[in-house]
Amino acid sequence: MALLFVIVSTNDVFAQKKRQKKVQKFKVSKIIPHSAEKVWAVVGEDYGAVAYSHPKIMTSDYVNGSLIAEVGAERVCYFNEKETQFLKERIISYDPENMTFVNQVFQAGKFPVDPKYTKGIYKIEAIDENSCRFVFNMEYRTKPAFMGGFAKGKFKKLIRDYAISIEHYVGTGEKVTKDNFRQVKKAFKARQKKK
Repeated sequence: MALLFVIVSTNDVFAQKKRQKKVQKFKVSKIIPHSAEKVWAVVGEDYGAVAYSHPKIMTSDYVNGSLIAEVGAERVCYFNEKETQFLKERIISYDPENMTFVNQVFQAGKFPVDPKYTKGIYKIEAIDENSCRFVFNMEYRTKPAFMGGFAKGKFKKLIRDYAISIEHYVGTGEKVTKDNFRQVKKAFKARQKKK
């Protein structure tokens, strides 16, 4: 009887593992020479206006009655003028005291990601009163799944560019766009060489 129980239990474990979908994961971290409060105001509090500090997002706004960043707030991010390339996202965990939130994709227009398995964890960590660390952890699954490994490099680059853009926007108040990002990145690299 015990042997039968072990066999049934083992089969159950294998069946559960088979049903679990494989997700890709990565982390991007960048020190930003501005206070954690200023960076959190842009990243965590101004959730609906992410287009101001993201070089690939043309426009963004709150949707479905959301007005402020909190659990349940939703935003749409458009990546082209025709608004056919977009992500709709929802905050599923929000902790302003610790400057962190979890953002779940729930609709992906023309992007090869499976919304059910795609989320980002944003965190701002204070270093001192004039600098902080932006940390972004992403979990995602692509459709089709085999593209997941290929997409990782592009997704990481996108988030690295976003971090550079956050630094620029917080420091200057100038909105970062596809048109001015090349100059923003060039100025960032010049500052890095001086260090």
